[in-house]
Amino acid sequence: MAIARVPKPKSRRLWTFNQVAAKLPESNSPTELWDGELIMSPAPTPSHQDIVLHFVSLLRTFVNSKTLGKVFVSPIDVVLSLRRAVQPDVIFVSKPRLGIIKEVIRGAPDLVVEVVSEGSWKRDRVEKKGLYEQFGVTEYWIIDPEAQTIEVFALGKKGYELHSRARADEIATSRLFPDFSIGWTQLLD
Repeated sequence: MAIARVPKPKSRRLWTFNQVAAKLPESNSPTELWDGELIMSPAPTPSHQDIVLHFVSLLRTFVNSKTLGKVFVSPIDVVLSLRRAVQPDVIFVSKPRLGIIKEVIRGAPDLVVEVVSEGSWKRDRVEKKGLYEQFGVTEYWIIDPEAQTIEVFALGKKGYELHSRARADEIATSRLFPDFSIGWTQLLD
């Protein structure tokens, strides 16, 4: 009787952020580290980038006018732990916390924005939302072009709470910046 041999499964490489930074070349391709696994996504679409650039322009103007901190746009690495690094669409780091900005951002930003792309719904709404909540990102905005919604989640004692939700002609507000608000049409101009 012959004994069947089960092929040994290929082991996958689990990375730390420092290994990725040392071994892989600098790239503009969206690349994130999720529990040590490299996750690569296609480049954003022009409409996605248009929304990101409108949002970052409004936020940056607001932040700079009040010298509140720094605003960044992807791709930029946000290293949350040894095996967790993400590249949110928009990042804000407050003035008192500028020390987390090194060769990358090492620690949780104060505000993160993700624009939902085709195929990223679960990742943005469930996985990244849970990750940002776990690491203490104070405010998380999800902009969904298909649903034409802007949702603002603010960190409370029990985790993220929906602070504001805006559709079509409504305005989304920030808990972090009470004077900052954005309407859907401002992201499309």
